[in-house]
Amino acid sequence: MFGGGLTRFCSRSVRHNSDRHQSIKGKRLASSSFPQSRLTDEQALQKIKDSPSKFVKVAAIDIDGVPRGKYIDKEKFLSSAKSGSSFCSVVFGWDCADVLYDNTKVTGWHMAYSDFPTKMDLSTLKFVPYENNIPFVLMDFEDKKGDTLEICPRSLLKKVIKQCETEFGLTPMIGPEYEFFCFRETPKSLEAKHYTDLHHLTPGMFGYSLLRANTNREYFHNLMEKVSDLGITIEGLHTETGPGALEVALRFGKALDSADNSVAFKMAAKDIGRDLGIMPCFMAKPVQSLPGCGGHIHQSLADENGKNVFYDENDPQKMSKIFRHYIAGQMHTLPDMMAIYAPTINSYKRFVEGFWAPTTPTWGLENRTVCLRVIEGGKATRVEVRVPGADINPYLAIAASVASGLYGIRNKLELPAPTTGNAYTQQSTGVRLPKNLSEAATRLKESKVAKEILGETFVEHFSSTREWEWRQFQTAVTNWETQRYMEII
Repeated sequence: MFGGGLTRFCSRSVRHNSDRHQSIKGKRLASSSFPQSRLTDEQALQKIKDSPSKFVKVAAIDIDGVPRGKYIDKEKFLSSAKSGSSFCSVVFGWDCADVLYDNTKVTGWHMAYSDFPTKMDLSTLKFVPYENNIPFVLMDFEDKKGDTLEICPRSLLKKVIKQCETEFGLTPMIGPEYEFFCFRETPKSLEAKHYTDLHHLTPGMFGYSLLRANTNREYFHNLMEKVSDLGITIEGLHTETGPGALEVALRFGKALDSADNSVAFKMAAKDIGRDLGIMPCFMAKPVQSLPGCGGHIHQSLADENGKNVFYDENDPQKMSKIFRHYIAGQMHTLPDMMAIYAPTINSYKRFVEGFWAPTTPTWGLENRTVCLRVIEGGKATRVEVRVPGADINPYLAIAASVASGLYGIRNKLELPAPTTGNAYTQQSTGVRLPKNLSEAATRLKESKVAKEILGETFVEHFSSTREWEWRQFQTAVTNWETQRYMEII
């Protein structure tokens, strides 16, 4: 069923206080050899009509990758699906804590936070098994003229996919992986504890532990089975190095499907966990003394016949010219795109030399110390973008990485020699990645390449939201400060 996949193994076990290495993941298909059909509008509408549910759950994705939505009466939904709908523009005018931005132009007090038109994407229809099989549909934002809203994350990814298909005749294929911690906590208990002294789902450092998985079999099996019932294929789910840490690998597929499935998986992990008194956490670095959480993106390009164009059996490294240009483009743009790959204050706590998270723009063959890890496996040949954390907006991170690769192909950028051995101990390229969100936001805002491949309106808006996030952090008094200075200074 998977075709020419690649089984990956680690030669030895490693324990470290930052991002984990990756190990046995099973086969990952890096071409479109398996069918991925979406429902037609007519099919979706009929399924919704036939559903016993009186309501439909709808959501749009905000700039942070958070689903914002509501429950709609089914008859109203069916009418809106045909005639159009709207949603308050404030979802692009506030941060993840619902605090209004003071530095954005697309929406704000100056336009009274009026509604943006939205369009239901009926092809995204899923039935939520842990919510009495209620229909669930994603929607996209449009501007007042009915055109695509440039700051809508899902629409941006669609734009990049269309560019790839029309300009190069290729389809981007994506395999997302997310690491996350699980705590035996609730929103109320977290607030009562001031987000300290959290109770981990399991004790100790025990990666790939069947014992730990079976100890929490109710959550583990509920997650696997109900996510499958949601229409999402989990290729692998295992414990990671860290108390209560898990890693999931979602099935390799078309880019938009993979982004949609990433959002749906996070929602499912949280919803299913909440019923069991478990809270999954997708922060990049939730606990200082424990490993960080990666959100790595495996990717390749497939032609109209489903052939992986990254593989060249005649090349000494089995890499095609297109593949080399693609990685060169990603390397070239990495510093400019960091605000998208690492979008929060916390994201940058992962990037410590020698601790599995890359710190300079590098690539290598089967090398987990570099930013761009090339995995050779025939039809499964691909690049793993290792910079992103689990806190990414999947639509934006996939769009940025694919658009960067296409930029390399378009401009025939040359790929330097690969990094071999430990990238942390070797001379860097002389280019470093931004060390915090402020640097990253400034780099993105001033980037001509980012504006060229992602659009000036999007870059202006997104970088402004990251500048806002940095300003909020600058006025915060942290536990570190009070513990360090309160008594002594």
